[in-house]
This record gives sequence, structure tokens and C-alpha cells, in this order.
Amino acid sequence: MTKLSLLAAVGCAALLAGCASTKAPPPTSFDFGPAVAPVTATPAAAAFPALVVAPVAGPATLDSDRMFYRLMYENAQQSRPYAYNRWAATPLELLSQRLKARIAQGGVKVLSTTDATGGLPVLRLDTDEFSQNFDTASQSSASISLRASLFRNHQLVDQRTFTRSTPARSADAAGGAGALAATTDAIAADILAWLATQPPR
Repeated sequence: MTKLSLLAAVGCAALLAGCASTKAPPPTSFDFGPAVAPVTATPAAAAFPALVVAPVAGPATLDSDRMFYRLMYENAQQSRPYAYNRWAATPLELLSQRLKARIAQGGVKVLSTTDATGGLPVLRLDTDEFSQNFDTASQSSASISLRASLFRNHQLVDQRTFTRSTPARSADAAGGAGALAATTDAIAADILAWLATQPPR
């Protein structure tokens, strides 16, 4: 092997080693964490001893484990995915689980649509917004807009849209996940307060 060939071979080996050392890290998964500080029994429990809560519905982007964010200062119409961060479940699943848990903590017996639920009121939830929005490169907040529809005997009783926003503690995926969990908890409290205003059966 000539000296030139040897140098070329060494250079290729060094390049390959460098590529191997910069291999993309494995994805980090996030969920909403434990539902700490249980909600005490609320007036909604008296109005609704039992309630069927349907799975949260929403756009196709929320039926995936990908985490998205928006740069409001650059292009608010563009939703961008995090490269190395994922949800542990889809946002729709996380919302469903958390909202049911919080409503149950409020004293309401929560049933699913697959349970024997003849004659029980039904709560349907539709998500219009679920996002982490960056107002600047170092400051973001979580924003959720959710439409709740209450049915009795297949008749619409009332419908209300709940919108909440919570500042993130850090300008990254972890901060967004924490803020979205806190925002979901706040909306759950709003839903319980709204249910308590509904007329008795």
C-alpha cells in the first residue's frame, strides 16, 4: 500500500468513527406524571353520582406519540416535531386518562362507554388545541382548548369550550410536557365546576 493510500484509509476510518460518535440519541418519552394532590369531593358529585366519560377525540396529529411545538414569533401556522422526544402514549390517550382520573377524584363515579350505562348521562370531549407555543426562543407555554358536551338520553343538555394556558418551566420538551399536564388538571377542575351548575336529572 502506498503512503497516499494509507493516509486515505486512515482518514476514512477517522470519518466513520466520528459518524459513530455522533449517532442520534434514543428518544425520550414523556407522560403527564402522577396525579398528585387529589381533588376533594366537589358539588358535581351530588349532581352526577355516575357519569359516562367518552374517550377524548381530536385531530389526527394528537393520535400519534410525536411531540409538537410552535414558534409563535416565527410562524404560528407551522407545527414542528421534536426530533428526539416522544409521548409515552398519544395525547388523546393521556388527556382521556388524566381527565377521567381528575373527575373521579372530584367524587363522580366515572364509567366508560363499554360499561353497562343505560340511562346514565354522557360527557363527550373534543380537543381543538393541544400545543406548546414558544413566544420567544427561551419562553414557552402550554395551551389547551377542549369542548365538552353533556348528553342525557341522547339529548344535548349543555356544551362549553374550556381554554387554558400555563407557562412552561423550561423551554424544551420536558417543560412542555409538565405545562400540558398542569393545563389538563386546570381544565378538569373547570369541567367539574361546570357540571355542578347543571340541573338535576
